[in-house]
This record gives sequence, structure tokens and C-alpha cells, in this order.
Amino acid sequence: MTTRRQVLAAGATLALVGASHVRAQSPGYTDALARTFGSAQLPALGGLVVGPDGPIWKGVQGVRRVGSAALVRDTDLWHLGSNTKAMTAAIYGRLVDQGKAAWGARLPDLLPDIPMAPAWRETTVEDVMTHSAGLRDATAMGQTWVLSAFSDARPLDVQRRELAMAMLSAPPAGPVGTYAYGNANYVLLGSIIEALTGQTWEAAFADQLSQPLGMASAGFGPPPGDQPWGHRQGAAIAPNVLGSDNPAALGPAGTAHMSLDDYAKFLRELIVDESQWLSASTRAKLLRPGEDGPPNYAGGWLVARGQPWAGGSALTHDGSNTLWYVSTWLAPGIKRAFVAISNDATSGAAACQQLIPRLIETS
Repeated sequence: MTTRRQVLAAGATLALVGASHVRAQSPGYTDALARTFGSAQLPALGGLVVGPDGPIWKGVQGVRRVGSAALVRDTDLWHLGSNTKAMTAAIYGRLVDQGKAAWGARLPDLLPDIPMAPAWRETTVEDVMTHSAGLRDATAMGQTWVLSAFSDARPLDVQRRELAMAMLSAPPAGPVGTYAYGNANYVLLGSIIEALTGQTWEAAFADQLSQPLGMASAGFGPPPGDQPWGHRQGAAIAPNVLGSDNPAALGPAGTAHMSLDDYAKFLRELIVDESQWLSASTRAKLLRPGEDGPPNYAGGWLVARGQPWAGGSALTHDGSNTLWYVSTWLAPGIKRAFVAISNDATSGAAACQQLIPRLIETS
């Protein structure tokens, strides 16, 4: 299965009507969801609109899995795929706020006990975070690794450290300073977080993100138990089946799941005037793209500049593990976040990309 994520191209724009001011219209949001779901062939579709006080609206339609009559609920858990990346970047930002890390830090200082090729000596954490370090998935995370990683029982931080060593033992596989999206960047960032904290990325996720923000539903991999299933080519895939998600070691790049309410708690921290969870300087850093580009990629977000509907720049990211799909847009200028999500990656991608502008038009 593929581990690459397709994200929107740089300079992405949305053609919208009447989105110059913000007002909550829950019936309009619900109608947008119903229209989008009604024209799609997919098991389930969900939507979420977030403001400074939390969710303004949320809605779901459809079934938890094909072949079952169980309807999705607005409290169900959804897989976020590569939209986990923004969370991993924010965890590093939290460590900066706590004096445990620094912006501009170079790889040899962040991972001093990992031998690395001389070409990495000046590579900064921002280069990694913005996919411009020259890393390529194929160096250490190709199909051979994917197949073997499913049966790897070693601790996840050990697996990620081994990947970091493999990535950095050779010179960059691509031009340094040139954007090239890849999960390897965020797996490496996860390993950096593990080195800084002395705990797994999963434990750091809990300590720095889900516990402080009260995200009790947050977890990793396919949502377990009585929850929606992901779908591949229209077929429901049980969460305990091999291939129902990417290998767990890929976690920092894209294995988080949670409820819509809990996802809203994270998104809210990126649009409020003052966050108690992130310093203003760190939040600005996470939402500001690197100097190299296009495209303009920040801390887990593509930045679309000059969006009239957003009152300035908007930030966006899509995520999928090939069974689920999510599309998220942030508009800090109008203090709104918009989410469309499905438990089917194939038909869900088009539906999510139709629902997002409809939600924005309703605002």
C-alpha cells in the first residue's frame, strides 16, 4: 500500500461567493452536508466548523461501514491521516515554548548520537518541517520497509531511530531547499521529539497535546471497537486487519484518530487571539511557510496566500491512509476552521473537496 499523501498544490484557491463576513448558520451547514452526501457514493461523510469558542457546527451522514445498518454518529472517531503532521509540528513548538528545543536547531545538535553524512550538518528542523531537507521516502521507507514494519515488534521509538539513522547515513536524496512532500520528514521529526523528551512520540503526543487540550478520544491507528471502518475500493476493512493502516512507526506523519469535537480543540488553538497552549510566537512560526518555495509549506500546513474569503492567508492540508480522507482549511483572519471527512478515501476525496467550499460559503 502507498504511504504517500496527496495534498493540495501551492497557491490553492477556493472560488467562493458571499464569504466576506462570518455568521453561524447551522441549517445551512447541515444542508451543505446533505447535498454533498446525497450526490456521492460513499459510506459516510462528516463536516465540522470551528470558531474561537470551539465547534460552531458538526454533522455526519451515512453508515459506519458498507453492509451494516449502523449509522455514523457525531461522537464517532475518524482517522486523520497526514493531518497528524500539524500536530507533530505543534508538539515540537510546545517543546520550544518549554525551553527544551529551539527554532533553527540543526540536525547534528538535535540528534548528536546519530552518525550522519556531512551534507546534513546545516540542515535545520525547519527544513525538515517544511519538506525541504532533501529527504525522500524511498531512502528508508520504501515498500520493502512497509511490508517488514507491519511485523516489527520492537518499541516504536527504536524503529524510528533506526529509520533516522538510515535516512541520515547517506547524503540528501533530493535538492536541499526544494520542496518535496514526504512522510520521511515527519517520521524524522517524530524521532527528534523522542530524542528531546526521552519518550515515544505517542507518549509525547499525550503529554503535550491530547491531555492538555482534553482530547480524551485521541489515539493511533484505525479507530478500534464500535466505530466506523475505513474503506478501500468500496470494501469495508476491519481495524484489526493487516493493511487497515500504515505501519505504526509512521505515526508522526499520519496515524492519529479522534472525534470531531477533539479535533476541534486542536484547530481552535490555531485560530484564537490568544492561546494558553501555544505562545503567540510559536503559533506564528507554525503557520508561516519556509522561505524556500513554492509551494508554501509551514508546520504541517500548505499556505494559500491572498484568499479574500479568509481575510488573508488560508492554510490547508488533506490526509489519507488510502482508507479514510480528511480535508481541513484554516482561516485565522476570520477565526474559522473547516473540516470535511470520510471513511472512504476513494470517493470520499471528491466529496470532501466539494463539501469544504460549501461550508465556507455558508459562513
